[in-house]
Amino acid sequence: MANLFPLHIPPQWAWTKSVAAVSLAILVALALHAVAVRVLLRTGRRRNAAARATVLGEVRRPSQWVFVAIAVGTVTRGLPMDRDVRDLWQAFLGFAVPALLGWSAVAMLGAFQRIVEFRADISVADNLAARRKRTRAQILGRIATFFVVFVTICLMLLSVPGIRTIGVTLMASAGIAGLVVGAAAQPALKNVIAGIQMAFTEPIRLDDVVIMDGEWGRIEELRLTFVVIRLWDERRLVVPVSKFLENSFQNWTRETSQLLGSVFWYVDPAADVPRIRAAVERAVHASALWDGRSWACQVTDAKPDAIELRALMTAKDAGTAFDLRCEVREAVLAFLRDEHPEALPRTRILVPDARLTTADRDPTTAGVAPVAQPDRATVS
Repeated sequence: MANLFPLHIPPQWAWTKSVAAVSLAILVALALHAVAVRVLLRTGRRRNAAARATVLGEVRRPSQWVFVAIAVGTVTRGLPMDRDVRDLWQAFLGFAVPALLGWSAVAMLGAFQRIVEFRADISVADNLAARRKRTRAQILGRIATFFVVFVTICLMLLSVPGIRTIGVTLMASAGIAGLVVGAAAQPALKNVIAGIQMAFTEPIRLDDVVIMDGEWGRIEELRLTFVVIRLWDERRLVVPVSKFLENSFQNWTRETSQLLGSVFWYVDPAADVPRIRAAVERAVHASALWDGRSWACQVTDAKPDAIELRALMTAKDAGTAFDLRCEVREAVLAFLRDEHPEALPRTRILVPDARLTTADRDPTTAGVAPVAQPDRATVS
């Protein structure tokens, strides 16, 4: 590009003209960027407007700086500069351009994750596919961000002649450095590899209901090296990723969110079980939390002083199943208290009559028939 200013311009005016030209280039770049953003927001299908707005919201700031860098770089080629100033400017651009490109790439990755989150709605009842998409996008997005940052730093080092060998060495020795770092930080590297493996094997996904270390909660956040579980009482359990691949845990939403809940009662052996079963049926059918699939009530154990009744009922997810169990349990306990109190467990104690003689109490020693005793019972 030819010089924008002829050689006869006085030196005192050269810097003023240069600053004016750079300022004008920045204004033009900002105007073109604003026009491009507006055009992109208005073009395309209406149903994709929210997705386009999400992407532009993530990349607007880095793309704005890219426009400015391109405009300024183009204008400065025709400005009169000393050799030292031009070398300094070239060094600055060598750092700025890779940084802006890396920033733009990271922003695009973030925009991709936002689009996945926008399209994969996990608030619906059957959200298995949506949780799978969100989990993969989140883990792979963090892995890609790490590599983008690494490559950006290498390109920034390669742009400076004095430290170019550092960038070349850094990229060429990435494998050796990985071995050294891996030997020094095996737990961290193991968690990183486990995170990559978990993105494809999917033992857990976002919003999965799990039981880990005896704690019940939902998968709230998936990092590259650790997982955050939001427990039922609002605490957060932070677990290394490798633990999900090495240890056993319960995943209540692995294939579907539907669950089968159970409730236990212990009643007197003489209780009217069909009557209690009818009360369970009424409680289950009256609850809005029951999904209508199935229910059952059976005697599952018998002890000398009580029998065990177990009721099974289905619900759409873990939280609803817990509330349904509590609701049915309370309803049946109210029925036993108000309408069938004789079904409550009792402890029977045989109290001998003090008026009987010793021979009457021990018929075998007296040689007579046993004396019938009344069945006296007390309720504990």
